[in-house]
Amino acid sequence: MTGNTNLHEEPSYLIDTGKRKGIMAWLTTTDHKRIGLLYLWSIMVFFIVGGILGETMRTELFKPGQQFYGPQTYNAIFTLHGLIMIFLIVIPGLSVVFGNFVMPIMIGANDVAFPRLNLFAWYLYILGAAVVVISQFTGNGPPDTGWTFYAPYSTQTHTNVIAAVSGAFILGFSSILTGINFIVTIHRLRTPGMGFFKMPLLPWAIYATAWIQVLATPVIGITLLMIIAERMFHIGFFDPALGGDPVLYQHLFWIYSHPAVYIMILPAMGVITEIIPTFCQKQIYGYKAIAISSLAIAGVGYFVWGHHMFTSGMSKEAIWTFSLLTFLVAVPSAIKVFNWVATMYKGSIDLKPPLLYAIAFIFLFSIGGLTGLIQGALATDIQVHDTSFVVAHFHYIIFGGVGFAFLGAIHYWYPKMFGRMYNIRVANVAWGFLFIGFNLLYFPQFIIGIEGMPRRYFDYLPQFTWAQQISTIGGYILGIGFIILIVNLFRKNGAKATSNPWGGKTFEWQLPSPPPMENFATPPAVPDNPYDYD
Repeated sequence: MTGNTNLHEEPSYLIDTGKRKGIMAWLTTTDHKRIGLLYLWSIMVFFIVGGILGETMRTELFKPGQQFYGPQTYNAIFTLHGLIMIFLIVIPGLSVVFGNFVMPIMIGANDVAFPRLNLFAWYLYILGAAVVVISQFTGNGPPDTGWTFYAPYSTQTHTNVIAAVSGAFILGFSSILTGINFIVTIHRLRTPGMGFFKMPLLPWAIYATAWIQVLATPVIGITLLMIIAERMFHIGFFDPALGGDPVLYQHLFWIYSHPAVYIMILPAMGVITEIIPTFCQKQIYGYKAIAISSLAIAGVGYFVWGHHMFTSGMSKEAIWTFSLLTFLVAVPSAIKVFNWVATMYKGSIDLKPPLLYAIAFIFLFSIGGLTGLIQGALATDIQVHDTSFVVAHFHYIIFGGVGFAFLGAIHYWYPKMFGRMYNIRVANVAWGFLFIGFNLLYFPQFIIGIEGMPRRYFDYLPQFTWAQQISTIGGYILGIGFIILIVNLFRKNGAKATSNPWGGKTFEWQLPSPPPMENFATPPAVPDNPYDYD
């Protein structure tokens, strides 16, 4: 499976063909590669908005007391920041962009199983995003519940919760349809001779993620409808004054939202598993163990939601059961980390930007995972629950894990997606700013969290000022890194990319850069040992 270096001279999928031209060619496309790019551009716009909101919060927290706006505005900005980052970026993110663009090519398919449904899912994504944004400017003011919509406050506040919840509900439909599409694609459209254990490991991760999307997302959809029903018709699901139970909301929310963490992280793990062998020029160590561990993470991840609720009140038996399961789900994740490091051992390492992001992912995700075990044990969880420690842990997993993997994936497949290279040196500089800025931003939150700094607070005691100021400076450094990265990727004078600039072994590196409209003229053949670099 070696890539050739002949550049395709025919019009690629990036060039308008057929009856429709310009923007309409994109808005009506059923080509999986174009739909992947539509998701990419949409997510980039939302990320810029969410990042600006995050920077405003960090600026406000630079000193104790009010600096620029009051607590109600802070709560609204916090809620919108969370909604954008979680529901519009991190949950769909890697799966919809690279699951659409490269996954069908990696299994030798010419498209996904249901191309029109694929486009419809993107329209649902845009519709859900639009409803979330509209909720900020209609009704009695922007929602101030936080992105979790915790009851009973979400059923009692006079802000525009119904519109925001409706947007999240629509986004859930988009996620379910995408999951169904990817499951059918991987089952039915693999090239002849590609059994499951000859499939690249990114499709394995997308496959495990898709099952979580299909099975877990309906739970949050029903829960959000229950919030709407309670607010509109005063049905007592969660409000104690109406005979409801707010702890029921926590159960329903986390039954989805903890598996959702694996919707976010499994595709990231798949990306890292593709990058490391390529830039170490070694076959991945423990292929089957990594593949099966993806399914194990997806399976066990359904049963650990209760560790979010240790302080809500539950029986001793429930506590130790959820604690045990939390520690067990760390095992397949540790298998992946061990196999990644073992693959790099004695490899012919080429330290290009995608590998830098992969190494950063391993380091940051390991910190996030180890600090997660602190919250999985009852005694330590009581100390750090609802403190800044949780904020740091969450961002080390979601931003340090998913975010850095997403950036690694962009730098890895950028030549294939756009047919040109970026400046390697500038990309390395951007990585340095991002890595340093990220750790300055979030690591101090571990320290003050242990010392008792609550999370989500608009104000804080003077003793925490030093950490908040370091975090704010780190946020500015992080922002500089993103500006450098975006300018570098979207400059127009990059050198033309060959079909296989990195020496990859999967099918996408056999095609021209960018790939043609129809990926393969004939189904590609699968060698006996498809990922052997020797």
